[in-house]
Amino acid sequence: MTGTRRAVAALFLLPALVLLGALVVYPIGYSVVRSFLNTAGDGFAGGANYTALFTDDGIRTALKNNVIWVVFAPTVSTALGLVFAVLTERVRWGTAFKLVVFMPMAISMLAAGIIFRLVYDQDPDRGVANAVWVGVHDTFAQSSAYPKAHPGRQSPLRAEGGGFVTVSPVRAGRPVALPLVGVAPDVMPDSARPAAAAKPEPGRVTGTTWQDFTRGRGVGRLGAPDASERGYAGMRVEAVKDGKVVASTTAAANGTFTLPGSADGARLRLPASNFKEPYNGVDWLGPSLVTPAIIGSYVWMWAGFAMMLIAAGLAGVPRELLEAARVDGASEWQVFRKVTVPLLAPVLAVVTVTLMINVLKVFDLVYIIAPGSSQDDANVLALELYRKGFAEGRPGVASAIAVLLLLLVIPVMLFNVRRLRREVRR
Repeated sequence: MTGTRRAVAALFLLPALVLLGALVVYPIGYSVVRSFLNTAGDGFAGGANYTALFTDDGIRTALKNNVIWVVFAPTVSTALGLVFAVLTERVRWGTAFKLVVFMPMAISMLAAGIIFRLVYDQDPDRGVANAVWVGVHDTFAQSSAYPKAHPGRQSPLRAEGGGFVTVSPVRAGRPVALPLVGVAPDVMPDSARPAAAAKPEPGRVTGTTWQDFTRGRGVGRLGAPDASERGYAGMRVEAVKDGKVVASTTAAANGTFTLPGSADGARLRLPASNFKEPYNGVDWLGPSLVTPAIIGSYVWMWAGFAMMLIAAGLAGVPRELLEAARVDGASEWQVFRKVTVPLLAPVLAVVTVTLMINVLKVFDLVYIIAPGSSQDDANVLALELYRKGFAEGRPGVASAIAVLLLLLVIPVMLFNVRRLRREVRR
């Protein structure tokens, strides 16, 4: 090349070099210099800022969480992308499925964080995750309809073992009144009907358990069912003698119940299962689950990215190799494991390395999804950099964290560059 052509090439490259220097080289150099200065930036701090990386509890938690992110988020995203790419080749609606899986990539991290903050909401009426979890739980273990019920004034019941027991033994032929209060009228089950006084039956213990409360001062009779009061439908009643349950039943819709003659002389017990608090789901954003929950939202966003790259690589796999393996008697699992995956290894490496670099910088999802009470437990290096630099006013430590992130990314980038060069030589 002549010198003139070199000068022209340099002129064409100059704008890119200026932008690269202003947006990449200068910030990196300034961060390295700033990491050795004190908080005010007017004095040399030596290695104090870097010492904080290993002594500060917040930074150590962030580093631990970053390790979890780097290990699990890229692995799960790549694995799901591989499964989706392979399976969608075998269905007619594969393109539509790919579109749906890839669609979250069009959503910003901010929007995705807001979405999953609602998905993981503790209230089952708002959070989709807990709505599903509570629905499955209640299918197998129904919660009580009377968690707040308790004896009122002049009640024949006393508290015992989480439930309530009659003070005196009951007798056959004498109806028993088991009044309770504390359940709001609007949360009474739909099956509850107006309470009715039980009728005596020879040789049997009968009674009524109901909501002994009528709106309005001086209205209604205490200890006796009134027309506006409703029975505790489905309330379990047990007859206990010498610590053993000798008979049990459940109250009808109007609160009445009947026990056999074996209950004569026993104490009646309303067991604790009648007053069990409703199951409220899982604390997804609590200290123990907040990091896996946020990783789940990341996988939701990036599995489509992995799927599309792997699907592109899969399209270039020679079909004759797959057919030859099937002709030789290999099962579909063996073809997938011993032929498809090895042929896709370069693509899988690209996807995994790209996602590893990406998760080292994750900030938006953690900042938005994790509530203030568990943000310390979900902390990552990028978030800790922001907190140290802006919330706590320690730019020196923040710069040291930035340098640490750079040092963590460089080996991954070098691995990717070397792998790309090997591919070019082939």
